Amino acid sequence: MFPNDSTSTPTPPAGIRQLTSDQMQMLRAFIHKRVMNPNDVDDILQGTFLEALRCEHKFQHASKPQTWLCGIALNLIRSYFRRMYRQPYQESWDDHIHSDISSQGEGDIGHQVDDHRQLVRAVEAIGSLSSNMQQVIEVALEMDGNYQQTAMSLGVPIGTVRSRLSRAREQLKRQIDPFA
Repeated sequence: MFPNDSTSTPTPPAGIRQLTSDQMQMLRAFIHKRVMNPNDVDDILQGTFLEALRCEHKFQHASKPQTWLCGIALNLIRSYFRRMYRQPYQESWDDHIHSDISSQGEGDIGHQVDDHRQLVRAVEAIGSLSSNMQQVIEVALEMDGNYQQTAMSLGVPIGTVRSRLSRAREQLKRQIDPFA
């Protein structure tokens, strides 16, 4: 085949390479909803596009390009959390707060205090849940939110897992932010 022959190389799927800025913002929001650190959001977004370009020959046009990209992003988010939970814990919460306060200046102290209070409320609220709900939350996190694997691990029906997680979410919402 000749280099100028259009049949020598397949054309890349146009949908992936021609996302609008709205579609890219939607993907960013999808990632940000699951990962709060803006730097990590940017890294995962970039990784999503790199992986999509690397594997664009696998895109079958069976779904929208945004759906395919969200699937890639979700896999990268799962990997991100697996890596994060494998890292050894090296400093206490108080050390972290004091280093943040001294390095970021006084403008962010209010936000840090609010964040710390919110975290304390969340930890207390989780601690007040029944042991069954706490156990389901813990196992579900270990299983990356997979209800079927959680149910198998706990030896309970999948409906029990769904029910306990739903009740736990509602109870936590009421305890953490009663005005929501």
